[in-house]
Amino acid sequence: MLGWLHAWLVPAPDSRVAAIRRQGKSPWAEAVHLLWSAWVFITPAFGDGFTLRWLLITLASYPLFLLLFAKVMLAPRRTAPRYALGLAGLSIALLPWYPSGVTYFIYGCVSCSLSNSRRVSLLLLWLMGLNALFVLVASAVGYPWQVLLAVPCMTLIIGTVSHVERIEHEKDAALKLSQEEVRRLAATAERERIGRDLHDLLGHTLSLITLKLELSRKLFDRDAEAARREVAEAEKVARHALAEVRSAVTGIRATDLAAELASARLLLESSAVHLDYAAPPRGMPLDIERCLSLVLREAATNIARHAQASRARIEFQRDGHVLQLRITDDGRGGIVQDGNGLCGMRERVRAIGGNLSIDSARGKGTTLLVTVPLPHAMPQAARAEPRNGETQDAIAAIDTPHAV
Repeated sequence: MLGWLHAWLVPAPDSRVAAIRRQGKSPWAEAVHLLWSAWVFITPAFGDGFTLRWLLITLASYPLFLLLFAKVMLAPRRTAPRYALGLAGLSIALLPWYPSGVTYFIYGCVSCSLSNSRRVSLLLLWLMGLNALFVLVASAVGYPWQVLLAVPCMTLIIGTVSHVERIEHEKDAALKLSQEEVRRLAATAERERIGRDLHDLLGHTLSLITLKLELSRKLFDRDAEAARREVAEAEKVARHALAEVRSAVTGIRATDLAAELASARLLLESSAVHLDYAAPPRGMPLDIERCLSLVLREAATNIARHAQASRARIEFQRDGHVLQLRITDDGRGGIVQDGNGLCGMRERVRAIGGNLSIDSARGKGTTLLVTVPLPHAMPQAARAEPRNGETQDAIAAIDTPHAV
């Protein structure tokens, strides 16, 4: 018997409990909704009191209510409404003798919001049908008009709100999954690109070194001078390959500013922070772009984790041979001393001859201003207007390991 009950209470893969677990939350947190069932034990105080009939019906019906509520949470989405209807039916069946059962009806109507359908109109149709039946039975057995008005209003409002909130939560979960999939695909594409680059870079070079070393081994006994020349050439090829590998690794570690902007937008928007930003100037030296990218990444992370902001803005401005990066948010502010992240940003900016300043009055947000000198040979590039949260195709299509 216990084994059958345990198997019956195993959550289905598409149940409400399974969805909560996939979000990393404890399903026991949903048990807080059972606190409303306290009205089962409060209702008699407003009527006939705690009679023997009330006690016997409560002992028989309340465990059944808990079992049906559990099945609403554990059953597949397509069958969960059946148990919600069971709760409503239990209430209507007990109406002539058990006013506390009205609480079961409210639970049943609200639980209909966990149906597989996303159509609010269909939910309202179900709720109106259930409430019509409830009003018909309750009025026939003499319930006061206040109950006949309050219960339908309560179930329609709470059920509709719960249904809409569930749909929004599912959309947020789907968006999070799509973002994670984009990050995974971007990381996979980047790994494949790195593999191709290293193969193209080292394949021919290592084959050439191998051939020269084999030739030198064969010439060692017959022509020592020629063997030494082959070894010297193999050494030159190896040194050249080493320089190319170092250059390639530096390029891999570097971050394109456009890609970092896309990554920052993804991070902040997923943290409910709306981001406005401008496109970076073109043609910046690699060391400056790498430094600003790392500063931007650290600043976006700080905003998402600590600022409690609702909006953020990233601007680039060039004045002659000076480039400014300004990052602002409308969060709580109040930064009085540098942490590890700010210290690291200052060191990076100082390494390229720039300056970093912070204005962070408490309650008035934070403004981070980075000023770096540009080489005289850098061409002027027109500043782009801010794109209010819209990522252009060129940025959205970038494959970068830092956007994952």
